[in-house]
Amino acid sequence: MSLPDRILLAHGAGGRLTRELVEEVFAAELDNPILSTLSDSALLPTLPAGRVAMTTDAFVVDPIEFDGGDLGYLSVCGTVNDLCMSGARPLYLTWALILEEGAQMSLVRRLAQGAARAADRAGVTLVAGDTKVVPRGKGDRAYATTAGIGVVPEGRDVSDARLEVGDAVIVSGTLGDHGATVLAHRHDLQAPGLRSDVRPLNSLVEALFHEGFDLHSLHDPTRGGLATVCYETACRSGRSIRLEEAPLPITPEVQTTCDLLGLDSLYLACEGRLVLFAPASQATAILDLLRAHPDGQGATLVGEVLSREELPVPLVLRTPFGPDRPLDPLSGMDLPRIC
Repeated sequence: MSLPDRILLAHGAGGRLTRELVEEVFAAELDNPILSTLSDSALLPTLPAGRVAMTTDAFVVDPIEFDGGDLGYLSVCGTVNDLCMSGARPLYLTWALILEEGAQMSLVRRLAQGAARAADRAGVTLVAGDTKVVPRGKGDRAYATTAGIGVVPEGRDVSDARLEVGDAVIVSGTLGDHGATVLAHRHDLQAPGLRSDVRPLNSLVEALFHEGFDLHSLHDPTRGGLATVCYETACRSGRSIRLEEAPLPITPEVQTTCDLLGLDSLYLACEGRLVLFAPASQATAILDLLRAHPDGQGATLVGEVLSREELPVPLVLRTPFGPDRPLDPLSGMDLPRIC
């Protein structure tokens, strides 16, 4: 049987065309023993010991395909990383697409391939899915929704309440690559070398835990970037954070894109970076491990945690040329549809 070149409303109606789409695209690309039963719900094996972590997410990135990834790859990586930041080992994901009538079938297949590639890299299993089709003009080719389940092993706690005065603030790589790449595509900017950082981070996180580091908190700086993550972490913990401008790992391509568009790289989204808070005494060893891992080669110490008495605002940036600059969360919708 041969699929049509474009998505039809009938592909979401539950009949023959739906079955052909599921069997020839989704089941073919995402095949595994749990998914292949095509039953109404996935029957999972008994989970390992520990606390169950669950997350859900939606992805509406524009453009759908960009240098370094696509909606399918991004959606799986983002869900895996959300689980990792709670200290969980990601295990199972669900994946659903909302497709627009007229979307190219070749695009849908590439998105399924991207999701499969990300799942394989992360070592997780996509166990269930769904497809809906909306009329032409009522969507933007494709949106994705996910849910993920993982298990937090006994003894792990990376809640923001564990932040301590003196903790080091470390990022695992360059900042803003994803946001700058997506924006460059939107504005037809020529930026050789600019590429999204999107990737699953569970291998990197597990390497840190395996070495026994006392990780106090973990976050992935997605929407709102490093500044937003640090501001929210400071507020939740009752501490303050000072970032250092000089060591911030921002590539010339990202900075140039920000300069052209009037944006601040500290607020640009990353999709394959982590921010960790840990005792300053362990910072050197943590940096050594991160830099030796393929997903952490640009790791950098970028700040420290202070008491609210020392620093009466949640977040500041120390610059080489003057007093500390307070950093606030974004007040508007500066970068819509970034993930």
